[in-house]
Amino acid sequence: MKLFSFRSTLFLFAALLLSLSVIVIGCADGTPGGQSMAISSAQSESAPNKLAALSEASDEEVYTGEEATEESKSFNYADESEPIYENPFRSVSSSPLSTFSIDVDAASYSNVRGYLNRGEAPPPAAVRVEELVNYFSYDYPEPTGEHPFAFNTEVADCPWNPEHRLVRVALQGKDVAANQMPPSNLVFLIDVSGSMDSDDKLPLLKQSFHALIDRLRPEDRVAIVAYAGQAGMVLPSTSGADKGAIRKAIDVLESGGSTAGGAGISMAYKIAKKYYQEGGNNRVILATDGDFNVGVSDDGELVKLIESKRDEGIFLSVLGFGTGNYQDRKMEGIADNGNGNYYYIDNIREGKRVLVSELSSTLYTIAKDVKLQIIFNPAKVQAYRLVGYENRVLAAQDFDNDAKDAGELGAGHSVTAFYEVVPVGGEVGYEVDHSKAEDYQDAGKENIRFTREDLMAARLRYKQPNASASKLIEHRVADNHTPISLTSGEFKFATAVAEWGMLLRGSSYSGSASFSQVAQLARAGLGNDEDGYRFEFLTLVERSASLRGERITSDVKVNGGGARLR
Repeated sequence: MKLFSFRSTLFLFAALLLSLSVIVIGCADGTPGGQSMAISSAQSESAPNKLAALSEASDEEVYTGEEATEESKSFNYADESEPIYENPFRSVSSSPLSTFSIDVDAASYSNVRGYLNRGEAPPPAAVRVEELVNYFSYDYPEPTGEHPFAFNTEVADCPWNPEHRLVRVALQGKDVAANQMPPSNLVFLIDVSGSMDSDDKLPLLKQSFHALIDRLRPEDRVAIVAYAGQAGMVLPSTSGADKGAIRKAIDVLESGGSTAGGAGISMAYKIAKKYYQEGGNNRVILATDGDFNVGVSDDGELVKLIESKRDEGIFLSVLGFGTGNYQDRKMEGIADNGNGNYYYIDNIREGKRVLVSELSSTLYTIAKDVKLQIIFNPAKVQAYRLVGYENRVLAAQDFDNDAKDAGELGAGHSVTAFYEVVPVGGEVGYEVDHSKAEDYQDAGKENIRFTREDLMAARLRYKQPNASASKLIEHRVADNHTPISLTSGEFKFATAVAEWGMLLRGSSYSGSASFSQVAQLARAGLGNDEDGYRFEFLTLVERSASLRGERITSDVKVNGGGARLR
């Protein structure tokens, strides 16, 4: 990476800015037509302002970028048409422990919504049930003790397999007021390659970022790095008080050229480290359609870079935009490695939800490496299945291993997971996995002494954001299941979303699930719905049913309900 002193190049830059209407950061990368990454000069106004912003730190180094190399390689993610893997039913006698990392990503829901709003059925691989469920906010009790979490559990008859039980295990994170959040050191890494040149990509990205600016405080800092054929710094790290400079930097972004994201990622991390806020929120936010060559020589090197910066306290979050060449798997993987969140922005309302109304949970991590381990009582449960979380499942011994990475929870976020359990003596109805994966299963089981009322025990491990040692919380779940008609509205609605996800995925375990049943459960769980997201969900259920040639029945008795839901 080439670095030049600002003083020695000031007049050269001024001359270029006055003589050109477009600042070209980088050069032709060898692609047909000599494409390049372009940043508009916004006529006669923004170029001088950009120079003024840079001159505030007179000896600031100016990044001129790194050219992409032929050796750069993209992430090798499987095609989204590959067969869908689902968690199977497992035997409690051989595998009494179920362990997984939490997941608060919500990209799958807005991605699925985008497909349905375009009149298309989402590909099954794009449907991650846990992300659909966790897209929504739930009215769970706030934590009151020393830990930043509160458990919330509920047990009912399973609506799509009435002889089974459905167990909801939920966590509610502590909320943090915006004025109590620590300072943020943010570096926006923005893809301005040619593939971003459509209304649902770079223009929507710019709208979304403009919505964020008013929420920035003077103690917050923002830098902007853009990348295509090369990477370049559009805005040096700037106080949140200088909103005008930040807005102008966003306004000058234009798309054009091919992409080599690796150089941009390296540059963004370097800036984030230079302005590191001790005890603050240090984060690189990658905004892209995912159609980029990641660079850094190969996949393994990129993962090492992201993980090493994560361990230094700089997290990576991903905002996805656009359709057509959208690389969902790639971006989910990048965010997972970086201890960050992954969102898909399909419209400006979603952009404002992520970057304005839910800013605290998007940017401020209250706990990292959060793992859940469920231990089933063999006297009560003969088999179980975790609904969703297929790419978050951990080995049982990973639960006590503090070196094992897991998911993060933002301020005010909730996490919901469902288990479908088969009572002892009940009919499973599906093939059961009786394999014993690890000797640790027995050791973990011996640490729990069940009472006759216990259905299962839930154990949680987490670390404070800057800690290296985890803390343990335990919670018992009683076998007090009820008809689903008597459950809370939050249980009904979350169940509806999970059932919908199973239908969209073409789940082998969906039993008697139907779109009509989903709609009935969702209506019964609408609650206040001040923001209208739950009502919007009902419209998506109707659209997905229509695409399948099915009609929503307005009054249906939900299986296991015990009474009609109203």
